[in-house]
Amino acid sequence: MSPVVRDTSFIDKRSPNMAAQFRERVAKTPNLEAFRFPVADGQPWKSITWQEAGDRVERLAAGLLALGIESEQRVGIAASTRVEWIEADLAVMCAGAATTTVYPSTMAADVAYILADSESRVVFAEDDEQVGKLREHKAELPKLEKVVVFEGTTDGDWVIGLDDLAALGEKHLAEHPDAVDKAVEAIGPDQLATLIYTSGTTGRPKGVRLRHSSWTYEGAAIQSQGILDENDLQFLWLPMAHSFGKVLLSTQLACGFATAVDGRVDKIIDNLAIVKPTFMGAAPRIFEKAYARIITMQEAEGGLKLKIFSTAFEVGKKVDALTLAGKPVPPLLKLQHALFDRLVFSKIRDRFGGRVRFFISGSAALNREIAEWFHAAGILILEGYGLTETSAGAFVNHPDEYKIGTVGPVFPGGQVRLGENDEIEIKGPNVMDGYHNLPEETAASLTEDGWLKTGDKGSLDADGFLTITGRIKELFKTSGGKYVAPPAIEAKFKALCPYVSQFMVFGNERNYVIALVTLDPDAIAGWAAENGKGGASYTDLVRLPEVRTMVQEYVDQLNTQLNRWETIKKFEILDHDLTIESGELTPSLKVKRNVVETNNQALIDGLYA
Repeated sequence: MSPVVRDTSFIDKRSPNMAAQFRERVAKTPNLEAFRFPVADGQPWKSITWQEAGDRVERLAAGLLALGIESEQRVGIAASTRVEWIEADLAVMCAGAATTTVYPSTMAADVAYILADSESRVVFAEDDEQVGKLREHKAELPKLEKVVVFEGTTDGDWVIGLDDLAALGEKHLAEHPDAVDKAVEAIGPDQLATLIYTSGTTGRPKGVRLRHSSWTYEGAAIQSQGILDENDLQFLWLPMAHSFGKVLLSTQLACGFATAVDGRVDKIIDNLAIVKPTFMGAAPRIFEKAYARIITMQEAEGGLKLKIFSTAFEVGKKVDALTLAGKPVPPLLKLQHALFDRLVFSKIRDRFGGRVRFFISGSAALNREIAEWFHAAGILILEGYGLTETSAGAFVNHPDEYKIGTVGPVFPGGQVRLGENDEIEIKGPNVMDGYHNLPEETAASLTEDGWLKTGDKGSLDADGFLTITGRIKELFKTSGGKYVAPPAIEAKFKALCPYVSQFMVFGNERNYVIALVTLDPDAIAGWAAENGKGGASYTDLVRLPEVRTMVQEYVDQLNTQLNRWETIKKFEILDHDLTIESGELTPSLKVKRNVVETNNQALIDGLYA
């Protein structure tokens, strides 16, 4: 199939590097709000302008130069998403260095491996816990000369505070006023900007090398589509150590909107009501949880309220079907929709702040039925697609031109084609420079003519919209020779059962398919309160025969939608939900299927006994 290519005219107009892009934004809109962030729960959020952010970043960058940081040398950031993470990252780039990202949940041994492999000379650490990981493996980090802590204990020598670094920068600027200017001017577009470590086939993380030109392309490509501008307000909670979070920063610099920052996942819904953003990026799990919470709350209400709620969505989906097909909505249906919008849909939108123009979903597949449910309520979720190896963004739907169930067309300036077995292959300015210190793995990730092999299967429609149809390596074959695609089955179950957290399908080279199930702690606690089991622990609840019967009913519904060889013959409910800390979820909330399988091998084997 011939590759799909989109407009490239904007590419030559972008900034030469991310540091210059940041400084251009400061110069263009110095007095507009850049960031806001919480100081303490229950207190007003603090806001800073682009000029204030620029001044802070200038001092921090100068501080890094004073420490002797040179072009393309690596500086690590081991912290959760917060405004200091962004300031540190911008400072690293303005010093001409490259950021090595480290998730705060990463085990100490893996932190040491990432920092040693990247040869990071300085690390920004969030707190004493992160510093403790560095101290534990200090002997393995001979290149690490200084730790800059956001909050926590300093020793005035190896560990200093963020303000200490800024003060060092002020002194350096007094002696060398143009130090940062010279560092920024020296940055070439193909210079290394970021090292993001992702799972490797050997079990060791592998560093994805991303250039300045990749990030400036990302921001410029989104800006060129007219999706966002200076009037928007983003709520940012995604891990900045993940490429999805980082691409939102490059987009902010290009488009100039303000960003409210708070990485605490348990505060997302509360923060949306406070911040009232116009858009937010999120992983599908956030939408699944919100959907399940609203559904279970309505079912608990019961009676007339539940009937109104259910009827509202019946009407909403009818209107959507007509509208998306380009057909007129009959007057009576239009009146019904307006009534239900006031009674039901507006209240759902208010839970998300009431001003959201759209959400952007990425990092994993979004269940189509859940996307359609939100759309019926007047909430648009634009699904996108990309990999760390493509600087996160490669495809996205547009607010004025979207197709639910697809991830949209390829970014302007990018190219896509379908290779062997319909594997999605990508070429463009956003594709990585390679894997750090891994030439063989880099070569294996590319075709002979230089296209990145994604490992995902897909289909392209006549308009160039991409649909992800599966993960090549996630397909398994039963002992009967039938192929099964777990993600499709798992997505169907999540749309059926509002109490589920994770539904994981297994059956490779087995004679039937089984599933491991975890339940959402909040949703099942609500079920318990309604069924006279309030106060019971999660572990006790999942052992109840009534809970198993409830899950079995949803499994039975699922099986009616599957081919005979795909049906779930047996399942087990785990006594714990999956977590990032256990290593079973990635920081972007994707399931690590191989880890879950390994951790529960005996249980899985038992289901085949």
